[in-house]
Amino acid sequence: MAPKFKKKKRKTGRPLIKLCSRGCADRPLDYKDLEHLETYLTPQGQILSRRRTGYSAKCQRDLKRAIKRARHMALMPFVG
Repeated sequence: MAPKFKKKKRKTGRPLIKLCSRGCADRPLDYKDLEHLETYLTPQGQILSRRRTGYSAKCQRDLKRAIKRARHMALMPFVG
C-alpha cells in the first residue's frame, strides 16, 4: 500500500490587511490619501484582490474607484 501524502498549505508573501468587516467606516477611502491607498497596491502597481484586502465587494469597488481616480489625476503611477 502506497503512503498517503498530505497537502501542504501555501503561505502568501504578504499578510492580509483585514480592515473591513462590513463597510469602510474605519477610514473613508479618498483618492487624495495616497499613503493609505498605496497599502493596497503590489510593488508592480496592481490593486490587491478582495481575498488579500479582506474588503467586501462594495468596499473593494470603492477602493478600485479611488485608486483609478488618483491615477487619472496623475497622483499615482499606473505602473510600479
